[in-house]
Amino acid sequence: MVTSSRVLAADLPRHVGDPVCLAGWVHRLRQLKSVAFLVLRDRSGLAQVVVPPDTALPAETVVEVRGVVTENAQAPDGVELTRPSITLLSEPAVTPPFDLYRPELSATLPTILDHASIALRHPKARARFAVAAAGVSGFRSTLDGCGFTEIHTPKIVGSATESGANVFELDYFGRRAYLAQSPQLFKQAMVGVFERVYEVGPVFRAEPHDTARHLAQYTSLDAEFGFIEDHRDVMALLREVLAGMTAAIAERVPGVALPRVPAEIPVLHFAEAQEMLGRDDPDLAPEHERSLSDWAKRTHDSEFLFVTGYPSRKRPFYTHPEPDRPGYTNSFDLLFRGLELVTGGQRLHRHADYLTALAERGMDAGPYRGYLDTFAHGMPPHGGFAIGLERWVARVLGLDNVRYTTLFPRDLHRLSP
Repeated sequence: MVTSSRVLAADLPRHVGDPVCLAGWVHRLRQLKSVAFLVLRDRSGLAQVVVPPDTALPAETVVEVRGVVTENAQAPDGVELTRPSITLLSEPAVTPPFDLYRPELSATLPTILDHASIALRHPKARARFAVAAAGVSGFRSTLDGCGFTEIHTPKIVGSATESGANVFELDYFGRRAYLAQSPQLFKQAMVGVFERVYEVGPVFRAEPHDTARHLAQYTSLDAEFGFIEDHRDVMALLREVLAGMTAAIAERVPGVALPRVPAEIPVLHFAEAQEMLGRDDPDLAPEHERSLSDWAKRTHDSEFLFVTGYPSRKRPFYTHPEPDRPGYTNSFDLLFRGLELVTGGQRLHRHADYLTALAERGMDAGPYRGYLDTFAHGMPPHGGFAIGLERWVARVLGLDNVRYTTLFPRDLHRLSP
């Protein structure tokens, strides 16, 4: 039984000469001629334990180890545990399908995902989610400091958020319902309550994409706030949020090579981007995002780039039009290291404008009646954005697939584990 006197591996240097109790997993057992070393892993890191050469414990067995902390310059952090007594806290573990003590997991991505609950124990894999947790903490603390209120909105909805396509339909007590594509409609309504709101939660997209950047479920960091001038206020807030997220990661997960968030992120209008690319498309393809990001790095020394003014036909019905450029909108995407990371902009806020926008798209206002009623009762000019957490972490860490930054990915093919 582990007692309250348990010491974490990272704290051992403060206990030289003391008898202590460690508890964790057998990370590795290294056998030498006259001695063996048991490397124990806990939530704080690794500790070396000197054990008899005939010690036999399978990797990942959960143990309690009592011994004396002794200085040894060759050991992790300069200390090790000697004169140990070992107690098994569970039965000897079944050998994992890969070696968790190696610097990298030597397995294919499908194998790693098939055994995710074990693969995530690897220190490098685990560290990715420490980065994600720190980023979310920075997101929350930055917005809390700006007077935002955290909300939690329904994930089962009666109408599609953005369109009737790409939604997961389900039976809701005999009625048709959907998994929410985003908290968009709810967070706009809450601007009428709190003025400034944010949410961290799952969103669902039934997109039949089998790519390294798409998931059927991912974590969205959403913010929405009122009394803005236009989408540029939203972009300014997003810049502060990104700076807060990177600062939180730097503080909580030392050693991560983080991007520099410039005081002013460069901005390029969509029409100018198309001219630069020599194209006339309603959206940016992945290769265009990479090309524009390369341009921002070359000309502005920035790994971030705002592309503003996306065409109305490629933006949801609630997007505010650009006043002086018909066909364009007060919206933006933020590109980061060659990939679209954030979508945001100014929303419509007048009831009549919503009715017009829906009619122009041939969309029935009926399913959105509850949402539209909000604007009939007075709403300020407002806007917001949404950050894809898994994409953010993958780009920060230089990983080429968002599944590496997702605990248990849900995509076109995977529903377990």
